[in-house]
Amino acid sequence: MAFNKKIVSDRAKTINTGFGTNASNYGGRLLNQDGTPNIEKRGLGYFSRLSWFHSMLSISGWRFFLIILFFYIFVNLLFTIIYYCIGVEHLIGLKTGSESEKLMEAFFFSTQTYTTVGYGRISPSGLLMNAVSSFHALIGLLSFAVATGLMYGRFSRPKAFIKFAENAVIAPYKEISALMIRLTPYKNTTLTDAESKMTLVIMTDDEDGKTSNQFFTLDLELSSINALTLSWTVVHPIAKESPLYGFTKEDFANAKGEVIVFVKAFDDMFSNTVIARTSYTLQEIIYGSKFVPMFHRDNEKDTTVLDLDKLNAMQKASIPDTSFN
Repeated sequence: MAFNKKIVSDRAKTINTGFGTNASNYGGRLLNQDGTPNIEKRGLGYFSRLSWFHSMLSISGWRFFLIILFFYIFVNLLFTIIYYCIGVEHLIGLKTGSESEKLMEAFFFSTQTYTTVGYGRISPSGLLMNAVSSFHALIGLLSFAVATGLMYGRFSRPKAFIKFAENAVIAPYKEISALMIRLTPYKNTTLTDAESKMTLVIMTDDEDGKTSNQFFTLDLELSSINALTLSWTVVHPIAKESPLYGFTKEDFANAKGEVIVFVKAFDDMFSNTVIARTSYTLQEIIYGSKFVPMFHRDNEKDTTVLDLDKLNAMQKASIPDTSFN
């Protein structure tokens, strides 16, 4: 379902975001809920499109360590085969036995050379074996330097430890209603000077029947706060000048649109600005609900308790009736 352009643009000024307005060129939402762009790039080779450095910093921890382990095993298996082809008799101190035992001994010599441990029991002899083992040690030094840099980059990279609620809500607000999105920091960090922005993307039809994407900046009740220590419910009042004014529950269920949320804050620990973003399609906005408070007072310790497991907790609420008048 696309809305007539006059229904929204007469009450709010559309903005130029650089995303373009041709709705037929878009495949679904602009942003995924985790904040990543919903874009697949084509036209160049895979490795031309891939930044391995960014990928190694952004992938999950278990994938990162799995890649490091796979590379470690692969390189040592490769050099094990090379040592075996040169001749294990050029490895002084290697225990004789079956071929499988010789391969195993060569593999552990490979790992010792790669890590520059060198226990001393097995040593290479001959020009070719010494040349290969020297090159092997050089690869080990370089790869460990790269791995150490990536490890440091993963731990030191500024990251916004902010979680967003899975759904936004349309809840009662004073005498009208409001679009509300809740977020909270979930690590032992101190975030200050937090700012939030909200953009509405909605597919509309003009008088000629042409469908296009319209972008609107949503005015917020409070767009910045001095400190983000508890949960923060970002509120867009749906007043007459709001592009969402007059939207019914059925409109949210059937219209094609998306709300993009952008949060920026200063992290004292990183001494840097961190950014978090997400988006909600209109179908992911629950009409007639409100968030349940996440924090309460602990009388025993005289502190405030923030219940992170209540981030998505909500309850039904009655929405005031609004019209286009």
